[in-house]
Amino acid sequence: MFDDHFEKTFRRLSSPFFSMGEVFETPNETVQTFGPYYYGYVKTVGEDGIPHVTEWGNTKPTGSLSDSTVRDPYVDVSVNDKDHTLKIVSEMPGIEKSDIKLNVSDKLVLVSAQHGERKYEKKIPLPSKVDENSAKAKYTNGVLEITLSMAKEKPKGKLVTIE
Repeated sequence: MFDDHFEKTFRRLSSPFFSMGEVFETPNETVQTFGPYYYGYVKTVGEDGIPHVTEWGNTKPTGSLSDSTVRDPYVDVSVNDKDHTLKIVSEMPGIEKSDIKLNVSDKLVLVSAQHGERKYEKKIPLPSKVDENSAKAKYTNGVLEITLSMAKEKPKGKLVTIE
């Protein structure tokens, strides 16, 4: 099951790269030649054994190159169960700390930044609820690090006394 799922995902993500030469061989179409264009994906295997694929970049695989003025930064989310913290690391080179806007809700982080021609934007879904007031962020050498405390789970339901 794992191998089949991985094989399907790999074929879907890599097939546009094998046909990329066709874009440059069609002289009748106008092809945009400025960039940079970048695309990547990260494959991880969760604790449950199910593979997860996260795509990133300012272009997505298609039959032709497309222009995107907003870049999709590479983002890594890690959970530290021992300290009950969640850490988000995002690569956004070429901007200043004052250019970054960060919005944290209990299950989502929105990161956006603009400096001159460089624009970044990413909605980051969180694996668990976090305490918005615990958010701490620092930006050094093009890398944004956000640290959040995970919200304490309150038991659902109501305790009923028996008469």
